[in-house]
Amino acid sequence: MTPEEYDRVIAELERLIADTRATLARFEETGMDERMPEDHQALLEIYDKAVKDQRAYTLAMLDTPDPSAAEERE
Repeated sequence: MTPEEYDRVIAELERLIADTRATLARFEETGMDERMPEDHQALLEIYDKAVKDQRAYTLAMLDTPDPSAAEERE
């Protein structure tokens, strides 16, 4: 993947994380977490996976050699 592709994926995951956190907050404020525990659990799983995926993509991006650094050495 290119650095731009990593940035795009990481940004999309950040939006998913923020949206899921907001949905979880509304869910809990209205008591839906108690009335719909399976749905609440599904939201928690989406949030958990998105955070883990974002971390994995960030680490992979940091592991990717910087092409501009190679050009500077030449």
